Amino acid sequence: MNTATFPAPPALLPLCQVRCEVKPLVTLGPAPLGERRFIPLGGGTVRGLELNGTLVEGGVDWQIARADGVLEIAAHYVIRADDGALIEVQSNGMRHGPAGVMARLARGEAVARDEYFFRTGVRFTTGAPQWAHLNKVMALAVGQREAAMVVLDFYRIT
Repeated sequence: MNTATFPAPPALLPLCQVRCEVKPLVTLGPAPLGERRFIPLGGGTVRGLELNGTLVEGGVDWQIARADGVLEIAAHYVIRADDGALIEVQSNGMRHGPAGVMARLARGEAVARDEYFFRTGVRFTTGAPQWAHLNKVMALAVGQREAAMVVLDFYRIT
C-alpha cells in the first residue's frame, strides 16, 4: 500500500476575467490526430483585481477535435493593459463533456460552465517593466463557451 503524504496543494488566487469575442470557426479538415481547426479572436475585455485592459484583435485559438470527444486548445493573443503595455498570453488546455452537453455548445446554446470541463494553463510574456512580474506567473483558466464569446476566469497558481 502506498502511504506517501503530500504537502498542501498550491493555492489559486483570482487574477482577472477575460471576455473574448470569437469569430466563426475555420476547419482545415481531418488530420492525423483529429479535425484541425482555428477560431480567430476578436476584441474583448480584461477585468480583475490586478490586471485590467482590452484584448488586441487578431489572436487565434488553434484546436484539435479528437476522436474521443476532447477538444485540445492552444490560444495565443495579446492583452493591452489600461496603461498601454502589451502582454502576450499563451493558453493551452482542453474542453470536453457529455455528448449532449457538447452538442448544445456546438449549437450555440447557453450551457453552465459546471456542466463540462474547460481548463487551460496560462503563461504571460511582456517587456513592460511594470508588468514584468507576470513573466514569472503561471495561471489556471476556467472557461465557459458562449455563442459568440469565451469567458475565462484566470487564477494565479501560488
